[in-house]
Amino acid sequence: MTEIVASEPTTTVEAVVRIDGLSKSFDGRLVLDSVGLTVRRGQIVAIIGQSGGGKTTLLRCVNLLERPDGGTIEVAGEPVFAAGKVVCRSLARLRQSVGMVFQRFNLFPHLTAVENVMLAQQRAGVGESEALERSVALLRRVGLAHRGLAYPEQMSGGEQQRVAIARALALKPTVLLFDEPTSSLDPESTGEVLKVMRELADDGMTMILVTHELTFARDVADWVVFVDGGHIIEQGVPAEVLGRPRELRTKAFLTTYAAGG
Repeated sequence: MTEIVASEPTTTVEAVVRIDGLSKSFDGRLVLDSVGLTVRRGQIVAIIGQSGGGKTTLLRCVNLLERPDGGTIEVAGEPVFAAGKVVCRSLARLRQSVGMVFQRFNLFPHLTAVENVMLAQQRAGVGESEALERSVALLRRVGLAHRGLAYPEQMSGGEQQRVAIARALALKPTVLLFDEPTSSLDPESTGEVLKVMRELADDGMTMILVTHELTFARDVADWVVFVDGGHIIEQGVPAEVLGRPRELRTKAFLTTYAAGG
């Protein structure tokens, strides 16, 4: 089993996400093979690797969008999955604690930006006036105070993704998950989204991100994990993994990336 600890172990820094022995198969194909991961409060962990290597599946298992086959998951000290069973008290509560930003925004097309950010809050029991006030503040935080009444089709991809980030923040999550948040964006929109993510990092938000933006991972992440074939091949601080990789498979991946492949 490969264990990731995204910092030097301490007794004073809380482990927000703890995974041990995680495995997952699809149609008989092993996608994750006994993976371990510990992320501490305020840390940013970047997961990199080729498509199909298990990165997104690992991310989706954290909030049980994918149900693992084996292993254990804890979020904020609460058991989520163990002994082959979902053991969290409420999936809805789990997904309030673990916000997620997807590749494809997933905004409701018939709702305005502010309504998209309000919706999850209201379903969680937040009153309309409080949800509206919080949503306006979050749109301002991501640089979209002027777009609150716009519908998704009226916004650029970068604007939609920033609305999605505001929505993920609305329930005050303990940790934010990002699944290739810039993969479908043009360079200008990518820059807008990465700027917001940098600001969240500066504010101390705990984040786990699957990304192909290696420059962003190098500059912002505390810990970089290279995943391939369902295994953690290499992990460490960005300067080591991205600058001085030890494993041949990591070197080959970075060489391919540098060549534009």
